[in-house]
Parts: sequence; structure tokens; C-alpha cells
Amino acid sequence: MKINCIAVDDEPLALEIIKEYCAKVPFVNLMQAFDNAIDTMEYLRNNKVDLILLDIQMEDLTGIQLLNALKVKPYVIMTTAYDNYALQGFDLDVTDYMLKPFSFQRFLKGINKVYDQMQTETNNTAGKQAVAHPVEIAERDYFFVKTETHIEKITTSEVLYIEGMGDYWRIVTKNKRIMTLMNARGIEDVLPEHKFCRVHRSYFVAINKIESIERKHIKIADQRIPIGDTYQKNFFDIIEKKK
Repeated sequence: MKINCIAVDDEPLALEIIKEYCAKVPFVNLMQAFDNAIDTMEYLRNNKVDLILLDIQMEDLTGIQLLNALKVKPYVIMTTAYDNYALQGFDLDVTDYMLKPFSFQRFLKGINKVYDQMQTETNNTAGKQAVAHPVEIAERDYFFVKTETHIEKITTSEVLYIEGMGDYWRIVTKNKRIMTLMNARGIEDVLPEHKFCRVHRSYFVAINKIESIERKHIKIADQRIPIGDTYQKNFFDIIEKKK
């Protein structure tokens, strides 16, 4: 079974990332990509799709206005740089809501959710049991973050730790430091969860970059990072499994 989908986003780079992600999933067929809602509506009048990967904030007509105008709604995954639309999205019965910039792993999670729902719907019609996720995809060693001026590609294996600084997060790599306006949930979405761990309300660390652990502090490079009480048990459980 394939998921026939379209992507709608008025940011060229965001649209290119979605195209790249779709191309890596064997059961996803990206039929068309649009940079506005008007052309999308015209396409949907004459073509049947299973899924819309839909940006919310667009000129002329927003993603939410587009959904409200559709008589027949396919599955929808909302993609946006703003987290204040989540409630509206779920009121519209969207399948998933992804906060930009999202990782390939986060994208795949949403796609698998759509696949599962389509499979369940098909099996219910046929009177069969649903099946599990169809395929595991090789993990990418990079993700994207939004800075004040652009979206930057970060190589996952180079990240040492990520530090919260007020409304910003500072990503510290071997060679540079990048400031991003993403919130904590956005940071968690782009990080591979088996490679990173949140150890404090203001810190995420790369597990394989930890040099030593002493009481309630972690040493990475020249930085001593505190381990918060809330995150202590989970962190040490992970370390125990890594032994």
C-alpha cells in the first residue's frame, strides 16, 4: 500500500526538505508540491490524494482556511513553525501536528501514523486485522534548526550538548555554536532519542560525548553540566543500559 500525498508550504527550503523526506520512504508517493493554497485547491478538485502535508501560515489563504473549504478531507499532517495552532489542528481532526524544523525521524513517525490508520481502515473494510509499521528507515545523521535569519543544517554526530538560554537554545558542536528560537518540545522532536538525553530543564546531552559523571554533574569537553532531580532517574537508567 502506498500513501499518495501532496505537500503545501510557501517556504522553498521547507518544501525541499519535505520532498527529500518523502523520497526516502518507499511507501510514500509525493504527487505534487505547492507553495500556495489556491493552486492546491484547484489540484484537489481533480485529483484524489490520501494525505496533505500542510503548512499553516501562508499568504492569501492559510492551511486552516484551506481545510475548512474542502468538502472531502484526506488525512492531514500540519507543519508549522508556530506551536499556537495545535488546538485548532486537532479540532480539525488532523492526524499529526509537526513543529518546524522537524527531523526525518519525527517525519517518519507522522507518516507511519497515517499508514497505520489507512491500513486499519482497509482491514476493517476487508474484515482483517491491522498490521504493524511496514518498514524501518535508515537514520539520518543531521537535522535542521531555525535561527533568527535562516534554517541551518546540523550534523548530529558533531553535537556535544544543547543549552537553554532564556527564549533561545544554544547548540554546541565540535566546531561552532548555533542559537535557535525553538522551544524544548521542538528540540526533543529533532533529536534522535536514543542518542540524546535531557538531563536538566536547560540541558540536552549527546550520550556518546559524555566523558565522565560525578555525583550530579556530567563532563563534556570543558563543560560541567548539572543533572536535574526531575531527569536524574531516567538519565541513570539510560546509562545503566549502555554499560
